[in-house]
Amino acid sequence: MPNELLSAAVALWAAAALVAVTGRGVVISRLLLASGVVAGIATALAALPHGTAAVALPTRLLGEAVGFRLAPDALWLMGFGLAPALFACGLGSPAPAGGAGWLFGAALSLIGALGVFGLDNAAAFLIAWELMSLGGAVMLLSENRSPASGRSVLFMLALLEIGGVALLLAFVLLATKAQSLSFGQFPQASAMLPAAVRVLSGVLLVLGFGAKLGLLPFYEWFPAAYSAGSGSSGALLSGPVLNAALFALGRALFAWAPAASGLGVFVVVLAVTSAVLSALYAFQQEDWRGLLAFSSAENAAIALATIGAGLIFRSDNLPALASLAWTVALLHMAAHALAKGCLFLTADGVFRASGRYRIVHTDLLRRTSPFFGIGALFAAMSLAAMPPQAGFVSEWYVFETVFQGFHLSSLGDRLVLALAGAGLALTAAVAFAAFVKLIGIGLLGRAAGRSPPPPPPGMVVAVGLLGLGVLALAVGMPFWLPSLDPAIAHRFGTAAVRAMHPDLLLVPLTPRFAFISPTLLAIVMPLLAVIPLAMIAAGRRFAVRRDAVWYGGRDHDPALVSTTALTFANALRTFYSFVYRPREETARETNGHSYFVRRLVFTHEVAPIFGPALFAPATRLVRLLADRLAVLQSGNLNFYLALIGALLVLILALIA
Repeated sequence: MPNELLSAAVALWAAAALVAVTGRGVVISRLLLASGVVAGIATALAALPHGTAAVALPTRLLGEAVGFRLAPDALWLMGFGLAPALFACGLGSPAPAGGAGWLFGAALSLIGALGVFGLDNAAAFLIAWELMSLGGAVMLLSENRSPASGRSVLFMLALLEIGGVALLLAFVLLATKAQSLSFGQFPQASAMLPAAVRVLSGVLLVLGFGAKLGLLPFYEWFPAAYSAGSGSSGALLSGPVLNAALFALGRALFAWAPAASGLGVFVVVLAVTSAVLSALYAFQQEDWRGLLAFSSAENAAIALATIGAGLIFRSDNLPALASLAWTVALLHMAAHALAKGCLFLTADGVFRASGRYRIVHTDLLRRTSPFFGIGALFAAMSLAAMPPQAGFVSEWYVFETVFQGFHLSSLGDRLVLALAGAGLALTAAVAFAAFVKLIGIGLLGRAAGRSPPPPPPGMVVAVGLLGLGVLALAVGMPFWLPSLDPAIAHRFGTAAVRAMHPDLLLVPLTPRFAFISPTLLAIVMPLLAVIPLAMIAAGRRFAVRRDAVWYGGRDHDPALVSTTALTFANALRTFYSFVYRPREETARETNGHSYFVRRLVFTHEVAPIFGPALFAPATRLVRLLADRLAVLQSGNLNFYLALIGALLVLILALIA
């Protein structure tokens, strides 16, 4: 039954792509796409906790059969990734240019993500990986065809291709030793490789998959590319696509990479540094999509830091703690997919209401259903790690995992995990401030002029349901966790997940270390709200005097005294100026006389770290080579004949 549902999902997505190509039947294509997502979610529900049966696809690549199977952990991540994708596909892109092209790209991305989750052949996997990237580019370009958008998407594709080349090299190293393209042969092949080559293959895998996950320096493509598209595109890219990439990397590192603490340390340091920088740059964004894009890179890096800790535990012969780390990574990405998809659709609601994605005062919550605001608030609370939401549970587990470093025998490994905990704490603090800014200014802030109209009802329902899903994931965590038991037992030889949920408590393997209960928190926290409500009710007996805020002796103007995204983030920008290197410019527009200023134009930005030092020199080198090789396109027939003659002489010389 699950495999039949998967076949139906692929058929529906392929049909949606074909209908979209014709340029007609956009509504039909959208229904087919959403129906395929429903079939994928139904597969996850039906096949958990044991996974789907292995099947051989009716094709061969490079002379080898291609198998397909969705493991329980793949189903877990796929199901939660498809939940926001369902609403994104059903609502479609709000961009005027979006439509058939967007639906075609979405179908390609979903088919590619499914292949990344389940294919066991290296050649087929790379095809699915590239299909996933191509689909994302098609989605973004179909929504915005401006030159700036085109440059952002090409920059994204260039960095993703660097990752693709790294994956190709890693697969070549493993497949050559295994004499097979089957992933099932890669663990034995990795064990037979020399130690240096095994470490090299592990680093290549991290860099290859990290290009999609947004590890440094690759995270710099995230804000511009995501901002070129809509929130619906962001929901797909940060949902099934990001989850597929993290699953593939986790499987590769735990199954194929060497059991060496050095690789784990490398992963932890890289991931924590990426998380800190992504959170810092997310806080400075003034566009919904840019902030959420950096946040996606940050959360993927947090999950990868947990995987790195698992590699260190595995190298020290602590399989129970290694299994805890992988389980926590799965929980974190599940919570992230729901919450981030909800906020990306909230961003589309802001766009439909105001016509832009800027984080400015919109007074939107007062103009729309409370269901919309509750959903967005729950999602933001989760990404800010506030109780009792799912993000609070997963990040609590992340900290408890790295705090288990005292079990390690090496002092260096213990110090790495201790410093990782400090870095993740900084990340959590900055992320909290970023989402306070997003909700406080982007939704709660009151507009000085006319308030925008409310978002469409479908958007309200989507945001509300996804927000409630975030809470349901947290409250029901003791009941959902058992579905991961078979996956963890298969990968690590231990069913450590069973020790993570005694009754309604959640513990990091042992209740003597720490515990929480989001289920009980969801019951107790509303009861605690009775206290302030009683105080408010009691205060109604006394008169309340309201006065305007003192504003330098001048009349109170909400438009002048309101907090903007820039002023909210300026203190941190100043404190971390050595990271941001902020630039500010003020230009005056006059009527020809410097004393009569018509308008002041203020611009500000923060400087990227890797763009000027890494990407700009590479771009200059490529352009220089292109200028030198332009002679090959001169159109001179004699030059072409000379080239053919030189090649002929070279061939004859090699034969001789």
